[in-house]
Amino acid sequence: MNNILIIYTGGTIGMVTDETSGTFVPFDFDLIHKNVPELGRLNYHLTIHSFDPIIDSSNMQPAIWVQMAQLIKDNYDLYDGFVILHGSDTMAFSASALSFMLEGLQKPVIFSGSQLPIGEIRTDARENLITALEIASAKKQGRSLIQEVCIYFDSKLFRGNRSFKYNSAKFEAFRSPNYPVLVEAGVHLKYNRPALMNNTGKEFILHTNIDNSISVLKLYPGISKQVVKAVLESDARSVIMETFGSGNTTTDDWFLDMLRSAIKNDKNIVDISQCKVGSVELGRYETSHWLKDMGILSGFDMTFEAAVTKLMYLQGEFESQSEVAKWVEVNIRGELTE
Repeated sequence: MNNILIIYTGGTIGMVTDETSGTFVPFDFDLIHKNVPELGRLNYHLTIHSFDPIIDSSNMQPAIWVQMAQLIKDNYDLYDGFVILHGSDTMAFSASALSFMLEGLQKPVIFSGSQLPIGEIRTDARENLITALEIASAKKQGRSLIQEVCIYFDSKLFRGNRSFKYNSAKFEAFRSPNYPVLVEAGVHLKYNRPALMNNTGKEFILHTNIDNSISVLKLYPGISKQVVKAVLESDARSVIMETFGSGNTTTDDWFLDMLRSAIKNDKNIVDISQCKVGSVELGRYETSHWLKDMGILSGFDMTFEAAVTKLMYLQGEFESQSEVAKWVEVNIRGELTE
């Protein structure tokens, strides 16, 4: 019998409709078998840990990521897999964060949730939960097939730090355009074996130092000097710069001079594209040639969520800005294509 720990942090999946007000309210997740009787037919021993109080995903914080990661570390030897039920709005941030915090993971940590509450007739919660549990228990020759942090939603399992929420109106809420789907759930579960991470034999290490000293500069035509200055001269250690296309920016002298000044003042500036598909290629066009020469770091094909959480992780690990810069461009948890 497989032992699976379900960690319920909050989110739509654990809601029911209040008959008086008509609004969604939390229910006691220990009563999950009442709402999903199919669980009784699975040959799993399920343990449920509910956060108290439960957390709306819009209120997610790095301190809560630490709690989740520590909970997995403390129970790592007791369970075959972990399913984290989480609000979908910030799920990709949490999955990305835990992918960096749980080094050498050799068991599945699968985030899931739903677009409709588990008590609704047309809910997607039951299928998402049941299949997430089935994937979390899958083994071959005594080893877990999934050895990383993932997101399961609407019949697809994605690498957590390659995913983002793209739709709030459909059951197909997540996509991973720059990395293949790991598992497709049809009549059978179809595993994409070459795309799966293999950490067998590695040491499992928990990292809990998180430094969220990050700012974001999202470019748009007509952005003012005052806006750029406010972001670049903040006390953040690193700046994520969301650029056009394959990493391009304006080449106005005032803008490039501000970037050079920020780098000279020991800020790391990471260039990621506003496009959801493709990669930053510094130097491909003249507009990004200047960025490469001055020391702007390339985020390659990382998602915004992965870039944010990777910087938080690296800044927690290293006091040296040069060490952070060194590892930003290195693939450490499958978050970017080398």
